[in-house]
Amino acid sequence: MTMPKHSVVAVKTAVGPTIMLRSGAILDFLDPWSSEFTIDDIAHGLSLICRYSGQCDRFYSVAEHCVHVSEVAKDHAYAALMHDAAEAFVGDVTRPLKQLLPAYKAIESDVEIAICNRFYVPYPIPDAVKKADLRVLAAEQAQIMPAGADGWAQAAGVIPAEITVKSYPPSEAKAIFLQRFERLRGAQGN
Repeated sequence: MTMPKHSVVAVKTAVGPTIMLRSGAILDFLDPWSSEFTIDDIAHGLSLICRYSGQCDRFYSVAEHCVHVSEVAKDHAYAALMHDAAEAFVGDVTRPLKQLLPAYKAIESDVEIAICNRFYVPYPIPDAVKKADLRVLAAEQAQIMPAGADGWAQAAGVIPAEITVKSYPPSEAKAIFLQRFERLRGAQGN
């Protein structure tokens, strides 16, 4: 049996495994720093990813979540908007599953650092953003998850953020994310 000269491979590799982005750019998971991703790639991906592995009562995008965290973490609004940007490329893996995947966590961290470098986001993400994220998480769970999902918040002393989940369709969530990005980036001087 003769092998074909060129075999078809489902994954292109540069340094490591790659994916093609909405813009047509290639993201190399082992060398995200040299990948030509754009803010539109990030906004597009985040707008199409549903939080909570889709186990909420309606579609709720990571893009909308990021906007909410950005509104809550007023002193770090830009970093808060970008705090989950890596998920545009690696997906939104639930926290319990992520704890079982150390290689995933390392790749996600590298992608996050590359994004922070590209868009002048402070790294590591400030603790105030993490606190705002928890407050938004508590509010989201009370609004779109089964009753009791937010019980941890009261026990942990986390006060739910005063947000309202709108469940924007992806195109609207993307537009809102990009508008906030441009406004905040301008305020940052980047």
